[in-house]
Amino acid sequence: MSSVFKAITPKSATHVPEPPIARFLFADTRMAWFWLLVRLYVAYEWFTAGWEKLTGTSINITTFGQHTGAAWVFNSSAGAAIKGFAQGAVAKATGDHPAVQDWYANFLKTFVIPHPALWAYLITFGELAVGLGLAIGCLTGIAAFFGLVMNFNYLLAGTVSTNPILGFLALLLILAWRIAGYYGVDRYLLPLLGTPWTGSLAKKENGSAPPAPPTKRPVAV
Repeated sequence: MSSVFKAITPKSATHVPEPPIARFLFADTRMAWFWLLVRLYVAYEWFTAGWEKLTGTSINITTFGQHTGAAWVFNSSAGAAIKGFAQGAVAKATGDHPAVQDWYANFLKTFVIPHPALWAYLITFGELAVGLGLAIGCLTGIAAFFGLVMNFNYLLAGTVSTNPILGFLALLLILAWRIAGYYGVDRYLLPLLGTPWTGSLAKKENGSAPPAPPTKRPVAV
């Protein structure tokens, strides 16, 4: 078996460069305006959803000011909504073609339903944080990632709604993390933070140039 792996293991590392269209879409600041539009739409959807859970009042353009039910948090019924949602998802895990997979139903029964208040706060403030982060363009890739995680969980719980659309857009924002927040906080924050493989880009730009190698003086003969 080891000989088989040795035969298929590359003898040397090969760097496959990005195609020009990928660099233009996901790494060129000329496309930052497009990702700004995508970012603001996804931010709007997440923030309005979180605000409804926080206050029980809609700030959606079409239903602004309308009462949407009891708030999910800061009241005596905190957790009741998410518990009902989880129980409804568990009920969809039956039949020949269940809408919810058995393993996810077990996750809901084991971790969510016994602790509904905790998950109500996590979801409410998670949606608000994702919406706010995307709106101001702060750590856009990370905000989009956590939004995608919530989209996947809603889908796994059998709720479609706008989750496929928001999940797809979040995935694109993750791919475009270098420029998606260019018109926002990331324009100044990302150069300061850098990446684990580059360190702070701002420090590199402001740092002193490396000393020039000493010149060799000609030897007299």
